[in-house]
Amino acid sequence: MLQRIERLGNRLPDPVLLFLLLLIAVWLLSAALAPVDFAAQHPQTGAAIKIVNLLTGAELVRFLTDMVPVFTAFAPLGIVLVALLGVGVAEHSGLIAAGLRKLLSLTTARWLTPIVMLVAIISHTAADAGYVVVIPLAAVIFHAAGRHPLAGIAAAFAGVSGGFSANFIPSALDPLLQGITQEAGRVLDPGLLVNPLCNWFFMSTSSLLVIGLGWWLTDRVVEPWLTRTNPVTDNPADGTGLTPLASREQRGLWWAAISLVLSLALLLAAILPAGSPLRDPATGAVASFGAPLMHAIVPLIFVLFLIPGVTYGIVAGSIRGHRDVVAGMSRAMESMGYYIVMAFFAAQFIAAFSHSNLGILLAVSGADGLSSLRLSPQLTIVGIILLSAFINLFVGSASAKWLLIAPIFVPMLMQLGIAPELTQAAYRIGDSSANIVTPLMPYFPLVVVFCRRYVSSAGIGTLIAIMLPYALAFLLGWTLLLLGYWALGLPLGLQAGYVYPNPG
Repeated sequence: MLQRIERLGNRLPDPVLLFLLLLIAVWLLSAALAPVDFAAQHPQTGAAIKIVNLLTGAELVRFLTDMVPVFTAFAPLGIVLVALLGVGVAEHSGLIAAGLRKLLSLTTARWLTPIVMLVAIISHTAADAGYVVVIPLAAVIFHAAGRHPLAGIAAAFAGVSGGFSANFIPSALDPLLQGITQEAGRVLDPGLLVNPLCNWFFMSTSSLLVIGLGWWLTDRVVEPWLTRTNPVTDNPADGTGLTPLASREQRGLWWAAISLVLSLALLLAAILPAGSPLRDPATGAVASFGAPLMHAIVPLIFVLFLIPGVTYGIVAGSIRGHRDVVAGMSRAMESMGYYIVMAFFAAQFIAAFSHSNLGILLAVSGADGLSSLRLSPQLTIVGIILLSAFINLFVGSASAKWLLIAPIFVPMLMQLGIAPELTQAAYRIGDSSANIVTPLMPYFPLVVVFCRRYVSSAGIGTLIAIMLPYALAFLLGWTLLLLGYWALGLPLGLQAGYVYPNPG
């Protein structure tokens, strides 16, 4: 079955080509359906929904003239690039790697698993740091402590990838998904605003769930099985990967922590006064869409990574001038080259899909169909979670999947009275849980290589077998957590509700 899934997944085109094909499909569908009179009305205006033929001369000219503005106005693009500028400096200076090494070295064998899981989750603030730093270091630490190194890899991989959306600290993923959700919801509600931290409270609690489940599975299920079936056949030289921090790195970490605390203190001092320019000028609130602070979250992520990153680099000696800072930012942007290409085609597809009215028609018709099934909102959300997990077996990129399905499901569920923030949370559960069992995930082969350092016979099947218990447990436990959150009415995040329109 896994071989069939892999073959099927390999037949799928690259997401860039996939968006281009979807754009062409939207053009053809709009031309075919434009003459049809649908018995559907716009939920806000009450007007009949008419499909716009995108293959007319006037529409093709509009497509060409709007191509550049559509791309530059694509909300997720600027959000992600700005956030990663600061992260790039922190990564280039060595701050992130040194911080992770420090955290992983301050524990005993008994507490290795939860500490590894915690560090793996924190590593989400830097896109690739967890895969290239935490996973191999976890194996080294487990082996040095007399435990099975593949258990360390499993725990780290589960935290980095299986708990990809779970994090105590807001990261670039939050505004990335928020931008896509907001754009998708505006197909139905042009004035919709979604807070970048709309899932923060729930995802912070989810971190505890991921750590707890991962801890129990690693120590009680996975490691005993590995010890019986996969004895260590290779022993890398001591010191590979996990090296003690030099004195300059130690000082750099301290000064970076001090600079971060001072930065947060200055931000807090700027927020506290009643007349603060960061507050909503009308209500004086901090956590409202009218508050400039809410619109400055992404720039703040940039600054709060930039300052400690530069401070660490100066003290540790990895940054000797402004050119090193620019180099860190440049490397971060180089790593985003593929995303920029994908964003261009995704922006054109989403704009065409919205302008054609196919999105609003599908949302209204789909909502009517779901309503006729009389499924409870809870069952509908569970369906979104399972569907997201299934799609993730074939399309690895979290943003690519959400770009594909958000324009359909966000407005559709809004029609059923389900808030976009809840739909986004459901997607994040399904997307994260299936990451660790699909060979099509870009870093999956890299993790197999890490495994072969210790067990020469390890392969894709080995890693899937190791990670399958985590995937199933996360999918079930995380879904139940969301349903429990919903039942108790606990807030998902800032300015987030469970129903649409949000009564708050």
